[in-house]
Amino acid sequence: MPTPIKRTVFFISDGTGLTVEALGHSLLTQFEKVEFRQIRIPFLDSIDKAQDAVARINAQGEADGMRPIVFTTLIDAELAGIVHQADAFSMSYFETFLAPLENELGLKSSHTVGRSHGTADSSDYKNRIEAINYTLAHDDGITDRGLEEADVILVAVSRCGKTPTSLYLAMQFGLKAANFPLIPEDFDRGRLPGTLEKHRPKLFGLTIQPERLAQIREERRAASNYASLANCRYEIAEAEKMMRREGIRWLDSSTKSIEEISATILQELNLR
Repeated sequence: MPTPIKRTVFFISDGTGLTVEALGHSLLTQFEKVEFRQIRIPFLDSIDKAQDAVARINAQGEADGMRPIVFTTLIDAELAGIVHQADAFSMSYFETFLAPLENELGLKSSHTVGRSHGTADSSDYKNRIEAINYTLAHDDGITDRGLEEADVILVAVSRCGKTPTSLYLAMQFGLKAANFPLIPEDFDRGRLPGTLEKHRPKLFGLTIQPERLAQIREERRAASNYASLANCRYEIAEAEKMMRREGIRWLDSSTKSIEEISATILQELNLR
């Protein structure tokens, strides 16, 4: 098996760095044969910090024997100019996208630090926090009370990715996402758990390849029947049979990211 190519990547921002990291990830995932070591430098808001970042980038390049890759979202032109003097392959999202957009619109942008995080109004923030609290309170079938408020209800056997997907939907989109595990008792009864039948339009199912499920469960509960391949095959087969019988839309999460799963759910259930 060939040794993967290794490169160091810096994500540099005058804010939290989450935006530039998300943008960079969308590009890096296209290079499956490269192993990226990722470093985030947030809140770069002074010349001293910019110079420290340059020193850090150059030192990493010397240690790697290969120049790092640098993604930036720095509004301040002076700070961006300093950072881009580093011996690295640098990409500025504002220079790449903002300047052409200014030309197209015939307007200058505000060039305000943290502007992307300041435009959301307080009601949007409040709704997002409310969605997160709702999702945490309705994780893993803790309760079936208040399901009429849910935007989506995920169902799947244990360890298919229900909880992280639910939290992503809540944090990223402000959706109230409940989730319920499908367990052997449900298969024996031949019925959905709790009072889910009357919320059928909100249901969305996840499944996974039995081999992958066994691997995940083995890390959690080694050498148990819960993690055995035979049991995983049984649970997956029964869960898929139930979802087909109940007319529940579902997808295989084995090779999909949370972002991909969430995008499919939004599309399939026509959620905004």
